[in-house]
Order: sequence, then C-alpha cells, then structure tokens
Amino acid sequence: MTTPASPNPKKIAYQGEAGAFSHQSCRRWFPDYEPTPFPSFEAAFDAIASGECALGMIPVENALAGRVADVHHLLPHSGLKIIGERFLPIEMTLMGNPDSELGNIKVAFSHTMALMQCRKTLSALGIRSEQFHDTAGAARALSQNPDPERAAIAPEIAAELYGLKILRRNLEDAHNNTTRFLVLTTQGHDNEPATDHMMTSFVFAVRNIPAALYKALGGFATNGINMVRLESYIRDGIFASSFFYAEVTGQPSDPALRLAFEELAFFADEVEILGVYAADPFRLNQIGA
Repeated sequence: MTTPASPNPKKIAYQGEAGAFSHQSCRRWFPDYEPTPFPSFEAAFDAIASGECALGMIPVENALAGRVADVHHLLPHSGLKIIGERFLPIEMTLMGNPDSELGNIKVAFSHTMALMQCRKTLSALGIRSEQFHDTAGAARALSQNPDPERAAIAPEIAAELYGLKILRRNLEDAHNNTTRFLVLTTQGHDNEPATDHMMTSFVFAVRNIPAALYKALGGFATNGINMVRLESYIRDGIFASSFFYAEVTGQPSDPALRLAFEELAFFADEVEILGVYAADPFRLNQIGA
C-alpha cells in the first residue's frame, strides 16, 4: 500500500529551472520533499538559511566541467552545513514535440555544455546544434513553440514536465560524466548517522608566513589522514589572500583527525568545518575514499 503524500511537504531548494539535473536529483533522493527552484545559488542558500526550505541540493563539481565556483564562495559563513553528498550520472535525452520523429529532426538546442557533451552523436545523426541558456529551459521553450524539426537536449525529467516525446536516451558521447551534489541544511539539524566511511569538509586561510601551507597540511600527513580534495580560491577580490577548501576522510571526533586540526590551527588564521557526513556509495565503489 502506498503511503499518501503529505499535504504540506517539506521543501528542498535547488538552483535552476524545473526539469534541470538538480531537480532530477531532488526527486531521486528526496521524493518526500517538494523540489523548489531558485534563479541563483545565492537565492537558494537564502531560502535554506531562512527556513523556507528544509534542505538544499547544490551541485559542486562535474567530472567534465569541473568546479561550480559560486558554491565555494557562498558556503563559508552561510550558517549552512553539509549533511550529505550525492553523485548523479549525467544522461542527456533528446526530446521533441509529441508528433516529432527522430529522422525528421534537423536542429537540437540546449546549454553549451550539454551540446559539447553530445557533439559526436549529433554529428552522426546529422543534427545541427544550437545554443540555449539552459537545458530545462530548452525543453520548456520547445513545448511552448512546437516544431517537428527541432528537438531539445535535457534531463529525462524535463520531457515528463513539459509533455515532450523522448526521441533518444543516452545521447552523451562519454558515459562516465557525473555531477556531485551536496545536501545542505541549517546548523540546527541533526547530521546523518555515523558510518565507517565519513567525510569532513572545511575551509581555512593560512597565515602570512613562509611555508605556511606546507606546515598547515603537515598534521594531516603525519596523522595518516587521507585528504581527497584541496582547492584554493580568491576571497573578497584580494589576490594576496588565498582561501582553501578541503575534504578529508574521517570525522573530527576521530583521534587522528582531531590532532591534525589542532596542528592546522597553529598555521591558519581561521578554520571553519562546513560539514561532517557519510561518504556516498558511489565514492566508495568508483573513487575509493
């Protein structure tokens, strides 16, 4: 027996239009929450922080496109914490109006990145590409302006939302493209249950002394901590001031990681732990945490 949906479901925020990959991620992992779109990452963060949305599903990196830069600037000092990570395989779907046929399609339009990821397949099909500002937006535009010779490239969920016909699935040239999302909430919410495979994300700024970064990271090496990510970025437009985003395996309550953070404090001006959360099974199976 299916449990009826709550008349007032909690909301989960994402950036983009309805039918985007972020929307698909919300539906996949949090089906009991109402996916709520926002035009910018900043607006989505504000909605989570204010309590308008209980959770947020925010992309942070893509296997082909790299880092989503805005997130690293917005997350520190936001009042939000990371409570989970999710990896979504990116599958491009070619969709047309209900009366369209694949053999009649002459133009496919979508976001530049989506078109790049489908370039070889489109060429083999004899379909010309055309840039659009957004994948889900392309699907919406096609539904509003039907054309049997035009198709949109978007997530499969967009076909469902906008009443389009799926002409071909898995249009992408490379089938190992994946986007990593972070699940965010306010500091007052409980974290996910602890497991044997935990992750800790944090940011820090090193002091202005010689070899500060080398010394700051030394504690992680000497205590046997696996640092799986370290990225620098400019903060507040000051090129002389580097801020670092890092991810390590384990959690601060582990004796070894606690010692590493104690040593980090000697060489860092500020350290902020952004989240402690269970490693996603995808990481364990495909990456190896």
